[in-house]
Amino acid sequence: MTDLRQAHGAARAIAAAALGRDVGPMATAESNSHHVYVGSHAVVKIIESDGHVRLNRETALAPHLPARLTARLLDSGLHRLGTLDIRYACYARAPGASPGIGLPGTDGATARSLARAAVRQLGLLHSWSPSGSAERILRESPGDGGFTGQAALFDSMENLAALDRHGTVPRRLLDGLRAIAEHAPPHARSTVPVHADCHWGNWLVDERNEATLLDFEWARFGEPADDWFFLARFSGPHTHIVLDAIAEATTSSVETLRAECEIREAAHLASDLCLALEHPDTHARIAADRLRALDELIIGRFWWRHTR
Repeated sequence: MTDLRQAHGAARAIAAAALGRDVGPMATAESNSHHVYVGSHAVVKIIESDGHVRLNRETALAPHLPARLTARLLDSGLHRLGTLDIRYACYARAPGASPGIGLPGTDGATARSLARAAVRQLGLLHSWSPSGSAERILRESPGDGGFTGQAALFDSMENLAALDRHGTVPRRLLDGLRAIAEHAPPHARSTVPVHADCHWGNWLVDERNEATLLDFEWARFGEPADDWFFLARFSGPHTHIVLDAIAEATTSSVETLRAECEIREAAHLASDLCLALEHPDTHARIAADRLRALDELIIGRFWWRHTR
């Protein structure tokens, strides 16, 4: 049986074909959705050909994205590996290192500087006016569980309550979700391109504080708050600093940002918990993680704890 976790040879062959030369050793990198191999000059993402098709969305968008926003796509397509067909994307290695989810080992001043760099790059994305095939792809929602409107949020919560046959989600957390939904706007705008997964694990930042945004498989039309949520929520102890930096750079109200992020987290958690309860045998870890986050959101008042 072919193990894509040990497909270094295939990754090297794909990168060598794209660059026209040997690429040397390639190391595995952590990913929740693909098998990723990183070399000094190229990065290769692979997945079974019958796996999810989000990589196709990403590679179709790549040639159209604003300049200096992301890594350059070198090649993509299908590759035969033993008895298995795999889908791949090969990118030029972008400079810098990932700050990491939660910004581990980062002080407050650095967190603020990183946030400013990320907001600048996201500004390129949010001000982009896609057309043709890029616009069509972004109009097709990848089903990321994001906030689309108050009615959809209530529907998701009702679905969660119906699926929760064993009382996995405490009643007070369900009530807290409904309270958030009651203050949600009727509709979410779909006016600008958003990344919709721009946590700090999807960034590279070099020594000049120039940032590169990776992994556009969830990209769609939405509103800037869809991205501000990911930046702030995955900043570990620096959430309030990142929110301040976003507010300063976008001339937004911090209170408005907090409310927008809270609504988006409620939508994502409700969606993820529905998925986990539908597939308990394969998503037990996700259920436990999202329950902890839901408790932090509702009981811990995550988005408002620094306003007390």
